[in-house]
Amino acid sequence: MKIHRGLRGVQICAVAMVVCAVTWSGGGGVKPPLHAQSREILRPPWRTQDDKQNTQQEQQIPTIKKEVRLVLVEATVKDKGGKAMKVLKQEDFLLYEEGQPQEIAHFSQDQLPLAVALVVDLSGSIKPFLRPLRYASMSALKALKKEDEVALFTFTQYVDKRVDLTRDKLEVSDQIEFFEAEGATNINDGVYEAAKYLREKAPAARRVIVLVSDNVPTASGWSPGDVLNEALEADAAVYSLKVPGRNPAGSRVLGAGRGLVNVKKLTEETGGEIFDVEKEGSLYLAFAALIERLKTRYTLGFYPAGSAASERKLRKLEVRLHPSFGVKGKDYSVVAKRGYFPAAK
Repeated sequence: MKIHRGLRGVQICAVAMVVCAVTWSGGGGVKPPLHAQSREILRPPWRTQDDKQNTQQEQQIPTIKKEVRLVLVEATVKDKGGKAMKVLKQEDFLLYEEGQPQEIAHFSQDQLPLAVALVVDLSGSIKPFLRPLRYASMSALKALKKEDEVALFTFTQYVDKRVDLTRDKLEVSDQIEFFEAEGATNINDGVYEAAKYLREKAPAARRVIVLVSDNVPTASGWSPGDVLNEALEADAAVYSLKVPGRNPAGSRVLGAGRGLVNVKKLTEETGGEIFDVEKEGSLYLAFAALIERLKTRYTLGFYPAGSAASERKLRKLEVRLHPSFGVKGKDYSVVAKRGYFPAAK
């Protein structure tokens, strides 16, 4: 199987750089199908002490550094009935950093390219949904723009990168049907590795993680704080495609001391949402609604002033509408990330 690699996209005041990533290989993952032998099994560093002799570094690529200032914020606005408000203008928005109003220097809606990491849970509870997921993804991913790219990750106890970022959405959906579902549910590492990958490989795109899982973690490597910080560092909104599932009693054993991620909190902090398959009626409808939501988000950009542009600490964000739209939380709601880390120089 040919894996398409490379990055494409419009770069707006961003760092055009690719950081070499170290991948950890070794046993312990799900046995791959014959046509997917090129996947990478990703593990946290504390799980790779016996595998260091197998570690390979990608070829160093020269970097081009530019001054980074523009901060992008993706926002979904809903009316009091929960429907997305799709025809808002730049002057309708108010943007705050640490409580201070910011001038909106960039405004668009689904114009900048997307880099989507589809992260699929392969624990036993997901098995009944794999075939429907293939057909749902085949249809839903077609709704993305031609220049949008998708990567595919799976996880049980460990994380497997199956397909690098590609514009060939069919390549991603075709792989799903052949997966074997069994094992633990390590959501922590699945989201962490996907966020890290998007940060390194798609610096000029809007980054999104779509987690397909029952959202019941039973194992972990990276801590919940590590996962959230990496998602915020990557500026990746985490969306959840929640399928029904139940893990057997006593299954939460692996890595329990490190803590299990709260998917609801993760989506709220990063500006994503949970799409519940049971509430939407079917996996097909839920996946289609999720992709449609990505296309209705507004992109706001501002230039942080003074020390905020260089301090490497979390900065709080808030997006509101003009007072003429009423009171936030009562007359309308906004889904957006709640903070960001200024880009490193």
